[in-house]
Amino acid sequence: MFSKSKINEPGPKQTDATSTSPAPAPAAPAQSAPAQAAAPKPAAPKAKPAASLISSDLTITGNIKTSGDIQVEGTVEGDIRAHLLTIGESATIKGEVTADDVVINGRIVGRVRGLKVRLTSTARVEGDIIHKTIAIESGAHFEGSVQRQDDPLNPGKAAPKPAVAG
Repeated sequence: MFSKSKINEPGPKQTDATSTSPAPAPAAPAQSAPAQAAAPKPAAPKAKPAASLISSDLTITGNIKTSGDIQVEGTVEGDIRAHLLTIGESATIKGEVTADDVVINGRIVGRVRGLKVRLTSTARVEGDIIHKTIAIESGAHFEGSVQRQDDPLNPGKAAPKPAVAG
C-alpha cells in the first residue's frame, strides 16, 4: 500500500525527486562498476566457446594449437594440440595428436597422447597411443603400441621411462 500511495499521490514530484536521487546513486556505483565489471569478466571465460571445425574440403599443412575444442573432418598434415579433439570419419591426420580427450572416428598416422582416448568402430590409427584411459570399440583398426601413463600429455615423462628400463 505504501508504494501505491507514493505512486498515486506524489507521482510526478516523486519521479522528479527519484530522478535526482538516482543521478547521484549511479555516480557512486559507477566508481564501483569497474570492480563489478571485473567480476563478470572471469565469468566470461567460463562460458565454453563452440568447437572449431575443420571441414571436409579443407587441408591444413602445419601445426594447430588451442586450449579449446576442435572437430576435424578434413586433412591435417602436422601436430594438433587441443582440449577436446574429435576426428571425423572422413578426416586424416598425419602428425602427433595431443588432447585431454581424443575421440577418433577417422584416420591418424602418428602418435596419440590423451588423458582419455576413444577409438570408435570406424577409427584407423597407425602409431603409438599414450593414454591414461582408453576405449577401443569393436571394428577399430589399430597398429602400434599402447602405453598407460598418469600424465600422458607431458612428453618429458615418456623419455625417462625407456632410459630407466634400458
